[in-house]
Amino acid sequence: MRLLIAEDEEDMREALCYGLRKRGYAVDEAADGGEAVELCEVNEYDLLILDLNLPGMDGMEALRRIRQQERQTKVLILSARSQIEDKIEGLDRGASDYLTKPFHFGELEARVRALLRRSFLQPEAALVRGGLRLDTAAKAVTVNGRPVEFSMREFAILEYLMVNIGRPVSAEELLEHIWDSEADPFSNQVKVYISAIRRKLSAACGQALIRSIRGAGYVIDREESSC
Repeated sequence: MRLLIAEDEEDMREALCYGLRKRGYAVDEAADGGEAVELCEVNEYDLLILDLNLPGMDGMEALRRIRQQERQTKVLILSARSQIEDKIEGLDRGASDYLTKPFHFGELEARVRALLRRSFLQPEAALVRGGLRLDTAAKAVTVNGRPVEFSMREFAILEYLMVNIGRPVSAEELLEHIWDSEADPFSNQVKVYISAIRRKLSAACGQALIRSIRGAGYVIDREESSC
């Protein structure tokens, strides 16, 4: 999943980016509200983590402008403002959640997971299709109860296909949601990762599960099988 972090404190921003990237998320960053709004205009993010005390355009104004774009991006406000009035204003302006500083990174990541599940109408932390099970909290995959090792990028692709099960997902959409802004849209990296995932699934259950549809992309079908 692709996230945007809008935070002006460089140490905090770098720590958040580092921690979330280690958990397998693609992360872009903005140091002020205006930059955050501009990035949201050109990119599709699954979640925005937004500080309120941003230079230039503050977080509340940035949130207002993003909502004017009619984007459905989930927004988690991350702020030192702990007054109930600030929380009410943020939620009333369209934020999905509000977390005050200081915070524990584990709680932040749990809230990120919860908001992303809500984005994709996914009520549980586990994604299951037959014998294939993805634990989105532990970032772990099992097939018929046996663990299968995937890299963070491979897991992220498989997770995105699972939350969109039954719907073809194009390579361009995968690049938009799994890679950050540094991704090369003309490379064949999506194809390379899909091939690696298929090999691992085939070895684990005898089926690649991910089906290619010419001109449409990749899909995991809903019907269950022995895998």
